[in-house]
Amino acid sequence: MYKIFFRLVFKRLDPEQAHHLAFRWIRLAARVPVLRTFLAAALAPRHKELRTEALGLRMHGPFGLAAGFDKNAVGIDGMAMLGFDHVEIGTVTGEPQPGNPKQRLFRLVEDRALINRMGFNNDGSLRVAARLASRTPVFKPVVGVNIGKTKVVPEEEAVADYVKSAERLAPYADYLVVNVSSPNTPGLRNLQATEALRPLLSAVREAADRAVSARRVPLLVKIAPDLADEDVDAVADLAVELGLDGIIATNTTIARDELGLKSDPSLVEETGGLSGAPLKERSLEVLRRLYARVGDRITLVGVGGIENAEDAWQRILAGATLVQGYSAFIYEGPFWGRAIHKGLAARLATSPYATLADAVGADVRKTA
Repeated sequence: MYKIFFRLVFKRLDPEQAHHLAFRWIRLAARVPVLRTFLAAALAPRHKELRTEALGLRMHGPFGLAAGFDKNAVGIDGMAMLGFDHVEIGTVTGEPQPGNPKQRLFRLVEDRALINRMGFNNDGSLRVAARLASRTPVFKPVVGVNIGKTKVVPEEEAVADYVKSAERLAPYADYLVVNVSSPNTPGLRNLQATEALRPLLSAVREAADRAVSARRVPLLVKIAPDLADEDVDAVADLAVELGLDGIIATNTTIARDELGLKSDPSLVEETGGLSGAPLKERSLEVLRRLYARVGDRITLVGVGGIENAEDAWQRILAGATLVQGYSAFIYEGPFWGRAIHKGLAARLATSPYATLADAVGADVRKTA
């Protein structure tokens, strides 16, 4: 049913317009008590065997919504209603910004992919923090907060910009993510170099600790799939050295030629980060490399090209304790979370592993 609706309605709309329309419907549904209860029962049934502990947090399962869908923390209950066990909001910047000029979001339907050059359009950390502070949750998923650099802030002042956001948002975050891997903010990816990343992560860690004394807010970093293998290793080593809680692998890619894309070349050539199915192979490769390097010393989150339960299962076997999705949601619709959970439970039941935790990294350990 959804795929027919997508073809007849959403596909005819500008992608950003379609996103806002669908998100509005989700938020409205989550405000109606009887309706949201019915939808949650239908779309987010619980599987006890999928219960997950990660980052010191307990979740109904390992499957979450990646950053980018809910940039301003306006629809957390709605996304939990659709079956996401954790919801990562953002990317949020120190100051409000409109993002890049439109059109800035493109569908590559034949490749089941998206290209975006949104440019961190968001309300800014002060307003998002106020929204989180005033939230009265109906559902209680784990809420991650993804922070990035304000575009007009020069690279040499980036640390202070991240620190400002961390101080404002850490009190309301179940975990905090430093995003240094979007291709749509000039100079941002330069911060992935370890000489720049070390002081940045150290400063954000200190800021989160100052802002929240009653608990330790887990801190993660999100990296790009375009890093060279030796740079992936360097980030992994740095994360262990600094006592980081996790790494999210991976963000969108600027690669095109080697991905075998089938969509209209005029779309493929659009600048921005590509997400979705074509990212699957490299994202999985980076995840395997990270797990081989860090083992179970830190939590790994697999994201990029996850379309179905098999993709999620492969990420778990490759070392991910948590998995996230976004692009496939556009193509699969509201029953996507239900299908992922059902499929994961079936795969676990037929596997040699008693729990999901036992399965994490199993394929990498076999080849070690």
